[in-house]
Amino acid sequence: MKRTLVRYRNTAFGRFVYRNQKYAPILFFMGGFIFDTLTLGRIDRVYDTVVLCSHMSLLSITLYLYNTVDEDKWEGTFIERYSEYFPLAIQFFFGALSSAFVIYFFRSVSMSKTLFFFILLVLLLFANEFLKRKISNKYLQFSIYFFISFTFFAFMIPTLIKEMNTFIFIISGLISLGCTLALITFIYSSSSGTRAEISLKKLISLILSIYITINVFYYFNLIPPVPLAMDNGLVAHDVRKINNEYIVTYERNPWYVFWRKHHVTFHRQADQRVYVFTSVFAPTNLKKSIFHRWKWYNPETGKWEVTDDIDFEVAGGRDRGFRGYTYKNNLREGQWKVEVITEEELILGIVDFEIKNTSESHQEGMVKRSF
Repeated sequence: MKRTLVRYRNTAFGRFVYRNQKYAPILFFMGGFIFDTLTLGRIDRVYDTVVLCSHMSLLSITLYLYNTVDEDKWEGTFIERYSEYFPLAIQFFFGALSSAFVIYFFRSVSMSKTLFFFILLVLLLFANEFLKRKISNKYLQFSIYFFISFTFFAFMIPTLIKEMNTFIFIISGLISLGCTLALITFIYSSSSGTRAEISLKKLISLILSIYITINVFYYFNLIPPVPLAMDNGLVAHDVRKINNEYIVTYERNPWYVFWRKHHVTFHRQADQRVYVFTSVFAPTNLKKSIFHRWKWYNPETGKWEVTDDIDFEVAGGRDRGFRGYTYKNNLREGQWKVEVITEEELILGIVDFEIKNTSESHQEGMVKRSF
């Protein structure tokens, strides 16, 4: 193996990698991200479960080896010889796990929440690269590890037990916290170098602060109720179910508005219904009641007023999400939004639009699509 590595370093590609080794962690992070983007699809598939559990296990093992490699027990072993690659492996698993969660989060139409998660993780990784002279690398690594671990258990436990609610989320967070603190304590007791470099009290305080912050975000609906996710959400002029397919008629956006299917302006004739159609992904055998909460913005009070809560049930297992719609008559002009929420009032996504009354049937940009 060692001769193979020497020959590899003497190749043109090996020399290129060596010259640009400062960029290697970012490349390995992106490599892990791209790998899972191309291979993962559903959180409840056996393949996805095995891959995620393998990544999480290997990340934990690599972190332990990386932080204890200077101890005498590894002297002369292959672990010591190849320890220079541990940071790259850690970055790969960070990228692979974060990409998996972003894939599942991005199934939601409510993009602001998922983008926040991804941007936060990327910023932590860039901080790990560019601020390591000012911030202890171990503090950042364990902070990122706990953030990823929390997300991992928040996805995995509801998927495995076929149940999700606030209590399950709290249990998932406690399991993640316990596993992270156990790993930190084990490494701290096994490595004199780690004991000299970090303050255990400071590190545990940092982990606890992240734990509290995530729970606060969850309480204020800043984190989607994983593993549920909204695949589609749009306001429509008509919805019909034909042969187990939903035929939805709606006003499409211009081609350059790629982040929303429907036009933000809904042109409504007198007595015309306004439909909101959504499809919600849920893992196999997980059943959940979903509500459409219709809200109208009152310009006089400057507040959103709830007009209706209309529920329908979703059952897990369908790739394209379980579909449902609600509708209302005699809606007034102005700003409207429909929040897609769970029984615990956690927001899956928001369909927002503006109603403008017209005297004639609106045909411009009208399309029919099957879901």
